[in-house]
Amino acid sequence: MAAPVLRRGCRGRLWALACVDGGSCHGRGAPTGSPSNRIRGQSSVAQQPLHTAQKPRKGEHNWAAVVGLEIHAQISSNSKLFSGSQVRFSAPPNSLVSFFDASLPGTLPVLNRRCVEAAVMTGLALNCHINKKSLFDRKHYFYADLPAGYQITQQRLPIAVNGSLTYGVSAGKERGQVIPKTVRVKQIQLEQDSGKSLHDDLRSQTLIDLNRAGVGLLEVVLEPDLSCGEEAATAVRELQLILQTLGTSQANMAEGQLRVDANISVHHPGEPLGVRTEVKNLNSIRFLAKAIDYEIQRQINELENGGEILNETRSFHEKLGCTVSMRDKEAKQDYRFMPEPNLPPLLLYDATSLPIGADPRQVIDIDQIRETLPELPSVTRERLVQQYGMLPEHSFTLLNEVGLLEFFQNVIKETRAEPKKVTSWVLNIFLGYLKQENLAVSESPVTPSALAELLDLLDSRTISSSAAKQVFEELWKREGKTPGQIVSEKQLELMQDRGALEQFCYSVMKDHPQVVMDVKKGNPRAINKLIGLVRKATLNRADPAVIKEILEKQLSS
Repeated sequence: MAAPVLRRGCRGRLWALACVDGGSCHGRGAPTGSPSNRIRGQSSVAQQPLHTAQKPRKGEHNWAAVVGLEIHAQISSNSKLFSGSQVRFSAPPNSLVSFFDASLPGTLPVLNRRCVEAAVMTGLALNCHINKKSLFDRKHYFYADLPAGYQITQQRLPIAVNGSLTYGVSAGKERGQVIPKTVRVKQIQLEQDSGKSLHDDLRSQTLIDLNRAGVGLLEVVLEPDLSCGEEAATAVRELQLILQTLGTSQANMAEGQLRVDANISVHHPGEPLGVRTEVKNLNSIRFLAKAIDYEIQRQINELENGGEILNETRSFHEKLGCTVSMRDKEAKQDYRFMPEPNLPPLLLYDATSLPIGADPRQVIDIDQIRETLPELPSVTRERLVQQYGMLPEHSFTLLNEVGLLEFFQNVIKETRAEPKKVTSWVLNIFLGYLKQENLAVSESPVTPSALAELLDLLDSRTISSSAAKQVFEELWKREGKTPGQIVSEKQLELMQDRGALEQFCYSVMKDHPQVVMDVKKGNPRAINKLIGLVRKATLNRADPAVIKEILEKQLSS
């Protein structure tokens, strides 16, 4: 269901072309890595005109972009929306198809309670009004992977409306500051997914897999309050976190569990809104941002070169980093919406309207679901900032990386080190190693217990900070040794014998009289050189603070 376009542009923003290396094209809703290599209705890419994006020339009008999103999230449920067929990713083709999924005559839909509860829970988390009465409709379109020739959805009266989603956008010179923004949620509706078309160009065949046909979807329609790819990507990532926290969807984009359609238009500020295009089936946060920014720049170039924007549906070609035309955009009347005759109105209740003596298995209580809502990501971030004194941007990083918050909390539980030191090590050292080798948190060779033990050694001044980094590097090699064992084997303990340290300091000062003279003349860098020389002499086993204290005492005597 297309969201209406309203003006909410960024004044004066210049849009740059972003090209993407790698990736592939997929059919409608096909997850990354699927065999599909052509999008329905799309001709060969080589036949499509590719637009080279250029910045507007100096003195020309600025442009404002308007972006609205339609997000389809697969509901976490053991069975489909209207049938008892199982839901399982990567099952053998057409192995999870009931008579209803295949649209055999005489079959009727039976609504899945779990899917309704998931929709209500998601609506409450997004500050929506939950409609106590909602309706199902048939949306007609004819594709091979839609056996019935229509999709059961909620066009007239969806289950939830008028919500909001708050997300944070990085800003500032080093993009360390997080600015909160809000996008309005137009509605959330229940609908069934289609099957999947697998195009085999070598044999000129299209194969149909109906395993996905009838799987329950939540369509979350965002009002066009966004203005660029970064905002859209950040908003979708926040929604993804919320869905995963609620457990209403796994929202794994690589498996097609979260797919995004973007409606995009450009106009001069103060002038009427432009014609919008729709970019379909974006199944990666990164590609979502790239596709939107490319399409904004393409429309600007087209208009500045005297062309016109067509109201059409486009796809994003991941290898070329551009959008390509698929087909003309359908109008609402093309879908021939009609009430679903086999499903009565969906009725929900709250504490005030719940019928006396009602069977809890036969009704859904909105207030009861509200009480079961878990801590949402925004609340978790506030708690992290207050509890551990971390910066807001650090709390965003902890939640945005899958599994990182749990890792951080496990380290906190097992170490005596201060939370700020734990935060620094997790976000700078640990996360840096993960990104360098492109690993997920779950694939890390360093466990929370190992890092906690390492931080305890550092906190007790058993080792220096440089030695701690050396120990971490050894831990990363997956040799199965504990931090204590590594410290012992490599003799990385800090020297505790003050008398021996005093002798080292005396020897260094004796061997470098010129540096000593520089210190006495007031050169602040000279004493750092002496500290470095002492540390080198002690094989980095001396505490710099203790060395400095001894040197200052000897220099003043």
